[in-house]
Amino acid sequence: MRYRYSTEANGKPVKKAVVYTRDEHGINFAHVDSEAVNIVRRLKDAGHETYIVGGAVRDLILGKKPKDFDIVSDASPARIKKIFRNSRIIGRRFRLVHVYFGQRIFEVSTFRSLRDGLTSNTFGTIEEDVLRRDFTINALFYDPGQQIVVDYIDGMKDIRGRQVRPIISLATIFTDDPVRMIRAVKYGAATGFSLPLPLKWKIRKQLPLLASVSSSRLTEEIFKIIHSPQAGRIVEALDDMGLYAYLQPKAAELMKGNAGFRSRYLRSMAALNQEGFTDLPGEVLGALINDHLEDTIDWERGIAENYKDAFLSARSFVLPMNPPRFELDHAVRRFFAAHGVVIKKSHLMERAKPPARESAEVRPSEPAPRKRRKRRSRKPAAPQTPE
Repeated sequence: MRYRYSTEANGKPVKKAVVYTRDEHGINFAHVDSEAVNIVRRLKDAGHETYIVGGAVRDLILGKKPKDFDIVSDASPARIKKIFRNSRIIGRRFRLVHVYFGQRIFEVSTFRSLRDGLTSNTFGTIEEDVLRRDFTINALFYDPGQQIVVDYIDGMKDIRGRQVRPIISLATIFTDDPVRMIRAVKYGAATGFSLPLPLKWKIRKQLPLLASVSSSRLTEEIFKIIHSPQAGRIVEALDDMGLYAYLQPKAAELMKGNAGFRSRYLRSMAALNQEGFTDLPGEVLGALINDHLEDTIDWERGIAENYKDAFLSARSFVLPMNPPRFELDHAVRRFFAAHGVVIKKSHLMERAKPPARESAEVRPSEPAPRKRRKRRSRKPAAPQTPE
């Protein structure tokens, strides 16, 4: 174990971080994405301090192979964009860079400052950046080149102690961003870690803050959950804490009043992303709507009417989530196919017909008068004066 120091104004060295070696953190390098390693290496070769950060480091320490790898650096977005031609700068307030390798996207951010408080969107140092992150287990920095983990906030201690501990004060962590309540419970359920009692109490007290969160952010969170191998455990934990009512209010209401529906719904969520899961279009979304449709479809009706009602009912059921029509259509089709009913294009919802013409309009038998274009009057040329 090594330590990282910085120097105070008086010249005295101060211990800032613990540096864990490969034998101490136990990360299996084979689980580290080669493209993420390549991004870190190229930025470091260009003279920039760069690390893999966040949930990927947590999962690597736990012996898991992460799906997504986030990267943080002291390089500015413009500099990152210059180094990687296969990239794009995104964001309005705080700029990030998406680096593309085929269909895969790696998010590369710049260290953020505390200059203007936790809502600051200015660039800073790694010491400032770590204090901007939500929970200690997500604030570890991994250098795949040296294979070291840099820990500023005892995140390794909390991973070994199996607890989710906030970095930001409980007085402000959820008022600054209510979505952190969902993340805290999600991290606990996904890892099997416990939440300290003060953290649980604060979440229950500040649940109503989620009512002000935009539907787009809630949609982003529910998509992350249903694409997790621990989706069943996460949804159950969120529901137990009262949080799922803000992500999927109609499903939460049914689970509260119908034990049978709750059991089926959680079983559907638990089946997501397991071994043998195909992840075909509409399959993940189907886990949210299938149990509801089972209880609402009237199989005595015609196919077209059933499809129309099922589609509209499913769209209403998943609010405030607003999935793409393409995905929802596939999810509804898959539901009908599971019951031996094939939905053809002729059975899909018909487009609304244009309204009939009023009597004041020109009749079809009478050709509509063509509008004459006004010609610009040309001024006569001025008479030339003889020399």
